[in-house]
Amino acid sequence: MNNKPFEPTCPLPTSGKKTVQLAHGGGGRLMQELIQDVFVRAFHNPLLESLHDGATWPVEKGTLAFTTDSYVVRPLFFPGGDIGSLAVNGTINDLAMCGAKPLYLSTGFILEEGLSIDVLQRVVRSMAEAAKVAGVPIVTGDTKVVDRGKGDGIFINTSGVGLVPNGVRVLPMLIQPGDAILVSGDLGSHGVAVLSVREGLTFDGNVESDTAPLHHIVADLIDSGIEIHCLRDLTRGGLASVLNELATAAKVGMTVEEPAIPVNEPVRGACELLGLDPLYVANEGRFVAVVPVPQAEAALAVMRRHKAASQAAQIGIVTDRDPSMVILRTVVGTHRVLDLLSGEQLPRIC
Repeated sequence: MNNKPFEPTCPLPTSGKKTVQLAHGGGGRLMQELIQDVFVRAFHNPLLESLHDGATWPVEKGTLAFTTDSYVVRPLFFPGGDIGSLAVNGTINDLAMCGAKPLYLSTGFILEEGLSIDVLQRVVRSMAEAAKVAGVPIVTGDTKVVDRGKGDGIFINTSGVGLVPNGVRVLPMLIQPGDAILVSGDLGSHGVAVLSVREGLTFDGNVESDTAPLHHIVADLIDSGIEIHCLRDLTRGGLASVLNELATAAKVGMTVEEPAIPVNEPVRGACELLGLDPLYVANEGRFVAVVPVPQAEAALAVMRRHKAASQAAQIGIVTDRDPSMVILRTVVGTHRVLDLLSGEQLPRIC
């Protein structure tokens, strides 16, 4: 007989672990705990408190916005994009979510010994083209090389600065009960596109990454006089994680209608096949906007003028019930809590 004492194990990462887990970078519960327990505790200052997509502070002609992000996606190239265009668009979008007009970008490359120069040139050309299309130049940078086997080919860091116009404030703390929750388009295409190449999968229908710069849409909303309370792009952890972050930051409840959430059929079919929930799958060209209900239809009309937001929809409402909780009303009329991910669903999607 085996007298070894029973030792229960959990298949999901837990916050008690003393080493970094892959899920710490996935946008879910462990990532939020890591940010709060390690980074916020050490770096605490007034500009960091909002935990927005970037920091903002007043200057003479408005408010300056600053952001930084790193990209470790694998594979480097996928349907609809690559790590280079992703890095440029992602940083531009973080500035846009602060209500800022992006002005300049920097980029840092960590290259693995043995990386093909042809691959590097292809990535750099893609970055140059994305920056040109967006109208936001890359003005400075840095390059480091690590030993073979220590860098997964190429990692990219991009930082950006932008200017928020006078009178514009876009912050989670401004969300109020009674606000409308809008999403700019269909969900899940980026995560499914990356997964299809990584795992050699094919699906019915064409699935491409939704990576795109969003600053022109945001500028159009601002110029149209829409009272934007908050913006957040839907990257790691997808829609569900973002709504939980905003509900917690604003101390409000949110009710979301599943039938109103746009998910294209090829993505829906792929998620059903793989056992994934599209509400948790990553996006790189979609965002949530929280606006007063009376302005929701006007905001949607502005958003739909842009190709990247042609499927924009109102998906829910902010409430004063169940603070910090997101409730999903399903297609069959039942209700369930839309919680943060406990583990990592799709590693290395950005």
